[in-house]
Amino acid sequence: MLRGGTSALGIVNFITFLISIPILGGGIWLASRANSTDCIRFLQWPIIVVGLVLMVVSLMGFAGACYRQTWLLRLYLFAMFFVVLALLFFIVFAFAVTDRGDGQVVMNRRFLEYQFSDYSGWLRDRVADPQYWATISACLRDGHACSGMRRYARDPNTGMLVPETPDMFYARNLSPIQSGCCKPPSSCAFTYMNETYWTPNPGVPVVSDPDCTRWSNDQQMLCFQCDSCKAGVLAGIKKSWRKVAVLNIVVLIILVIVYVAGCAAFRNAKRIENNEPIGMARMEKSHPSRFQF
Repeated sequence: MLRGGTSALGIVNFITFLISIPILGGGIWLASRANSTDCIRFLQWPIIVVGLVLMVVSLMGFAGACYRQTWLLRLYLFAMFFVVLALLFFIVFAFAVTDRGDGQVVMNRRFLEYQFSDYSGWLRDRVADPQYWATISACLRDGHACSGMRRYARDPNTGMLVPETPDMFYARNLSPIQSGCCKPPSSCAFTYMNETYWTPNPGVPVVSDPDCTRWSNDQQMLCFQCDSCKAGVLAGIKKSWRKVAVLNIVVLIILVIVYVAGCAAFRNAKRIENNEPIGMARMEKSHPSRFQF
């Protein structure tokens, strides 16, 4: 049975176990998006590992508190310190690599346009790597990233479902990947036929944007080789990572409080185990000073 300081340690470890659940959930959520939406498969695994380690460490500390195994409690506090550091590193890393780049507002469009030149840093260089981008673009195609573009509206005259009009499409709120990969950039001024089929407008001068020549009406190609698609992927990553980072900030604050409480509970448990009165000095001078103040 838990008593005194060990009961406090048991409560602290139970709270730690609960904290590991949202961390693990955030990593699993990133993994699900990596397989179907963002197609970036390297950040979710450190988060999942941190969540699993924290869960195992909390169970280890709980066992140490139940059976009064001091070495387990020491190992628990030691491991918790590195878990806090790992979580802090992820938060700083997530904000550092996604500090630049935002969508651009286009006239008469509700959705945003994304420019690859707006992004910089390590994550941009990784996405720009041809070999790595080949993997990402294949993931987007295999995941049918543009399959949700097609929509229908009900004709008020006939009541039948018909493809949406250009004005209806321009009023949609597209995701970064849909905006960057599933249609040509608005600067190309292509003529809308449907959501993923556009034709060049002969009456409009050709712009210098190379993405206009990269666009293809082949449903397996679309704009997956466009810089706008790379920018859309980066924008999606930024949105996903920052959601998880904000959650982890809250978790980190709670975890630090729990860690400090665990250290205090461990010291109190040691004092109770050694029958030391709490609040009294553990050592006294054998030869007091001659000078008394």
